[in-house]
Amino acid sequence: MQRRRFLSLSAAGAATAAMVPALSACGSGGPGGGKTLKLVAAEYGDGKPENSSKKYWDSVARTFMGDHKGVKVDVEVYSWTEVDKKVADMVAAGNAPDIAQIGAYADFAAAGKLYSADQLLSISTQADFITSIARAGEVHRMQYGLPFVSSTRLLFCNETLFRKAGIVKKPESWAEVQTAAAKLKAAGVKIPFGLPLGPEEAPAETMLWMLGGGGGYTDKNGSYTIRSQANVRTFEWLRDELVGKELTGPGNPARTNRQDLFDAFCKGEVGMLHGHPSLMQQAEAGQIKYDMVPLPGIDGKAKSTMGVADWVMAFKTAPRKEVGAFLDFLYGTQTVLDFTGKYDLLPVTTSASEQMAKDESKRPKKLRPFLKPLPDAEFYPADKTSWAKVSKTIKEKIGGTVQKGADVAGILDEIQREADSTDGVAR
Repeated sequence: MQRRRFLSLSAAGAATAAMVPALSACGSGGPGGGKTLKLVAAEYGDGKPENSSKKYWDSVARTFMGDHKGVKVDVEVYSWTEVDKKVADMVAAGNAPDIAQIGAYADFAAAGKLYSADQLLSISTQADFITSIARAGEVHRMQYGLPFVSSTRLLFCNETLFRKAGIVKKPESWAEVQTAAAKLKAAGVKIPFGLPLGPEEAPAETMLWMLGGGGGYTDKNGSYTIRSQANVRTFEWLRDELVGKELTGPGNPARTNRQDLFDAFCKGEVGMLHGHPSLMQQAEAGQIKYDMVPLPGIDGKAKSTMGVADWVMAFKTAPRKEVGAFLDFLYGTQTVLDFTGKYDLLPVTTSASEQMAKDESKRPKKLRPFLKPLPDAEFYPADKTSWAKVSKTIKEKIGGTVQKGADVAGILDEIQREADSTDGVAR
């Protein structure tokens, strides 16, 4: 499946938004004086026509237009490898779409180019967003990013390999992770614990371990805390107790990508790894028997897991009334469930989440373990325009912390200094 790596933020190109003093409107008069809304969205499908996101958006547009005769909705869908840049280029050319569903909103919000949520949505729609996700869409306590879909992460365990290694209890703490990994190694498992700190999604794996260790990327005030003592302790543990004991397989974690480990898990070569909902479908296709448990922490189950989201935003050049009506329709319970059900993702609204929790059909039931921790999940600092560059730095350097003899504090210090410098420039 082509589904993007949630919030790996390929939006560095979105910074061009801040360079444009004014934008021309895409929303224009249609036949008979009506409005035409231009919407640019991302492709979540696997390349097959029947699984294309374009089918979903065309259906939404048709239904909406049937109830709003004076409004036309034109939809363009692009792959995740190009959609963020496509929108940034449109903005830079003074031809912003009216609505964009992409990976990041902060640059556009900081440049003053987006409507805020309260300028667009009905009170009931705003109130329906899950609070933790809505807050991740705020800049200076004003919501500009409207969450579209979400996901959380759990620990996936290969049931067959666990039985082979004689492991009865799934790990809840890091000590239990190490013990289980050692048993898996002794049983001949190629990769006891998959640790993808390579460039594909190092920021996500990093954040999961930080949360498990009581740390994170930022404090409550939004300041970067990459060099915190909790984070230093976390990566020293990884260096010495997991990688150092050769419990992460033959590859170098700094050059290991998530999808490579997902593929290996689906071949029965990985005992444990962090995963998101799409891994379920991949594992089932490989006939892998698996279990999913909450994120282990340093002293027991982690207090929270990582949440991820993609975003909808509306540019100020768009006709506000028509865009607001469309977005209120888009966030209707069934419209949300139609998309999340198609791609094994989680709803961003309370009403849709409650409906999914009641649904006894196969896929919704399997998604419930991911749904449960969502209200307390921690998100990337997507509100910070500096995050795209900080994320890039993490991809380049975090893998060095788990190498033999690595100066963990020194490497985290270096990332912290670059983050503070980038954040200072971005303010």
